[in-house]
Amino acid sequence: MSRPAPRAGRYRRPLPPIGRYALRVAALAAALGLWQVLTSLDVDLWLRFSQFPTVTDVAHAFADRVSGADYWTDLTDSLTRIVTGFLLAAVLGVAGGVLVARSRLAEDLLGPLLEVVRPIPAIALVPVAILLFPSNEEGIVFITFTAAFFPVLVSTRHSVRALTPVWEEAVLTMGGGRWRILGSVVLPGALPGIFGGLSVGIGVSWICVISAEMISGQYGVGYRTWQDYTIVNYPGVFVGMVTIGVLGWLTSTTVELLGRRLTRWLPRTSYVPGARPTPSRTLAPARPAPAAVRTEQPSGTEEARDEHLV
Repeated sequence: MSRPAPRAGRYRRPLPPIGRYALRVAALAAALGLWQVLTSLDVDLWLRFSQFPTVTDVAHAFADRVSGADYWTDLTDSLTRIVTGFLLAAVLGVAGGVLVARSRLAEDLLGPLLEVVRPIPAIALVPVAILLFPSNEEGIVFITFTAAFFPVLVSTRHSVRALTPVWEEAVLTMGGGRWRILGSVVLPGALPGIFGGLSVGIGVSWICVISAEMISGQYGVGYRTWQDYTIVNYPGVFVGMVTIGVLGWLTSTTVELLGRRLTRWLPRTSYVPGARPTPSRTLAPARPAPAAVRTEQPSGTEEARDEHLV
């Protein structure tokens, strides 16, 4: 006699894409509305919102800044520095991570040096960049490169070391060499970890390039934001902060989309935040087979299993 299926509880249905986007826009609008209320009423409880510009002040400053040529010059300079340093870090970080993970000689030669330099913050290398490079532009690119290099290197190294040895043995069995293993096993297998390091690296690069522009830059979003702070132009400071946030979000989203594009062969989980899996129906236990059937069943099962293995 079969058991009754358990009653399913109440589960939240996932929102459609339009509903999710509407929810995100509503959350952003609520945050901006709260900012406008706290600053316009000069609320001073523990945090001093009376010192903050209102949303309307920032919007007017943003409209004035966008209409000028300096804003787009700063934007172009910062993006050029980020793209140059990040691409160098991506190429050298992936190459260095694969080399250190695959070669014991490279690990012995480069490993100690990399581990000593890695904990040093990239922004602390500003004096080194000023002394080392003939221009501030090259020094800022160097700092951006350093900031993104180590996250990519470490993520690549761990991803390569975590690969299953069976894949490499299969390529060797079929007559493949080192380059075949590198192109067919190592790089495709490590791609998810590599793009994880790239996502972290692009965010750290923005932090360091803005800091470097504030210290030694002549143009750029960070330089302009610091100049607005020195002349007590707080709406201009918030214009720079918003610009940095939007640029960082766009670049990190681009890296993430590129990673999904290159790893389409990976299985994807349909994760929906807040949703629970539907419980499966409990099946009734099967009745035991007759004695005659039980004595003949193992031989057929073993034969099918042997044929499957062959």
